[in-house]
Amino acid sequence: MDEDRAAQDLLAERFEADRGHLRAVAYRMLGSLSEAEDAVQETWIKLNRSDISGVRNLSGWLTTVVGRVCLDLLRSRASRREDPLEYYVPDPVVREEGTADPEKEALRADSVGLALLVVLETLAPAERLAFVLHDMFAVSFDEIAPVVDRTPAAARQLASRARRRVQGAAPAPAPDASRQRAVVDAFLAASQGGDFEGLLTVLAPDVVLRVDGGVLTAAASKLIRGAEAVTAQALAFAKFRHAARRVTVNGAAGLVSLANGTPVGLMAFTIVDDRIVGIDIVADPQRLAALGVH
Repeated sequence: MDEDRAAQDLLAERFEADRGHLRAVAYRMLGSLSEAEDAVQETWIKLNRSDISGVRNLSGWLTTVVGRVCLDLLRSRASRREDPLEYYVPDPVVREEGTADPEKEALRADSVGLALLVVLETLAPAERLAFVLHDMFAVSFDEIAPVVDRTPAAARQLASRARRRVQGAAPAPAPDASRQRAVVDAFLAASQGGDFEGLLTVLAPDVVLRVDGGVLTAAASKLIRGAEAVTAQALAFAKFRHAARRVTVNGAAGLVSLANGTPVGLMAFTIVDDRIVGIDIVADPQRLAALGVH
C-alpha cells in the first residue's frame, strides 16, 4: 500500500511539474482559460487511468494527450457554436500593471498575442492542433499524426495550411513594451480629448476593431475596418467612458475602460511599427467578471 501511495505521489509530482506547460498548450488550442483548465484536469484523469510503464518521454505523452482532449473539445464546440466568429474575442490573459500572478505569468512565459488567438479560432480543429503542437511546441508530425488520425505527411499539410492563414492575418506585434505603452497612451489621450487627427496618427490605415459583447450585450458586437471608421467609433465610445486603467493583455499594453467606476470593456491592442493595426475588445459583462477584471 505504501508503495502504491509513493508511486501515486511521484506521478502527481511529475504531473504538477508539467501543469504549466499543459495549460499553455490547452490555452492556445482553446482560447478559453476555463476550458484550458478543464482539459488539463481531464489529462490528469487519463494519466491515472493509463499504463505508462512503457512511456519514455512522459512530458511528450502528456502534451499529445492534452492535445487530443482539446481536439475533442474543439470539435464539440464547432458542432454547437452559435456566436458569430466575426465578433468573437478569445479569453485574454489580463494582469494589472505592477502586479504578478504566478499562474498568469506561466501562461505569458511564451506569450501569444490575442490577434493570433483570434485567427486560430477560424482554423479547422485538426489544423489548429497541428499548428499549435508543431509550430508553438515543437511536437513532431510523427507524434501529431495519430492524434488527428492522419499520416505524418498529411499532418504536415494541416500545419502548413494553418501557417499560411496565420501569417496572412496575424501580424507580429512590436516586442518593445515601453513603445507599445506609449502608442496606447497616445490613443487614449486622443480619444478622451476628441482629437480626430491624433487618432488617425496612431492608427494604421487598415486597422481592424473587433468588439465582443457576448450574449447579454450582443448589440454591442461589431467589426469595423479602416482608420477613419475606427476613429469615429473611438470618439463615440469616449462619450460614455469616464476613465481607463492600464493593464497588460497577453503580455502587451492594454486598457480597461470604466464607466462610473465599473469595467465596461477590456481593450487589447496589436501594434506594428508604432501604429495600432488591431483593437480587440471584450465588452461582455459576464466574461469581464469571470476574467477577474474589476
